[in-house]
Amino acid sequence: MKRVRILCSLFVGGLLALAGLWLSQRRYVYHDVQEVPPRPVAIVFGAAVYPGGRPSPVLADRVEAAVELYKAGKVRHILMSGDNQTVYYNEPGAMMRYATELGVPTKVLHPDYGGRRTYDTCYRARYIFQVKQAILVTQDFHLSRALFICRHMGIDAVGYSADRRAYPLGDVVYWYVREVFALARAVIDLILGRPAAVGGEPLPIE
Repeated sequence: MKRVRILCSLFVGGLLALAGLWLSQRRYVYHDVQEVPPRPVAIVFGAAVYPGGRPSPVLADRVEAAVELYKAGKVRHILMSGDNQTVYYNEPGAMMRYATELGVPTKVLHPDYGGRRTYDTCYRARYIFQVKQAILVTQDFHLSRALFICRHMGIDAVGYSADRRAYPLGDVVYWYVREVFALARAVIDLILGRPAAVGGEPLPIE
């Protein structure tokens, strides 16, 4: 019984620590484009792409939010990072096509085909694309983890929420529950593991 109480205490303590970490990043999150401090680069995190290359609603909202930042003069470049492990699935390609459809010139768009997960996107932004200041663009549930990882890697990052519609309640609940485990993994990655991401030659933006 004593062992069970200890394990329960450790579990609750871990959850509280993760909640504190999640909340600590909220001061860097913005919802109004006019209030976002300017940065040279917006980093857009990948999400699902439907067959035919059409971005999912979550991904489309991220691209639209990044385009809004660009048109408001908040960023000069957009780094679009996502999964492209096969020739049949290309998140950065879908993101770039949609951004150009929305009027963004291709010269300011930078694809990152090695962003297989949030850690990889942040790692490659810092060490491949040599980004030192950025606005992170993703949904609200994801921003705290993305900010924690990028800022831990030395990127002066703020976040801009890409929540532009009401998402299905079941999806939202799933995303927030998943974030608990994803944030725990991020802590392990950064403090204990520091795993290598997909490498490559430096491609500095500006």
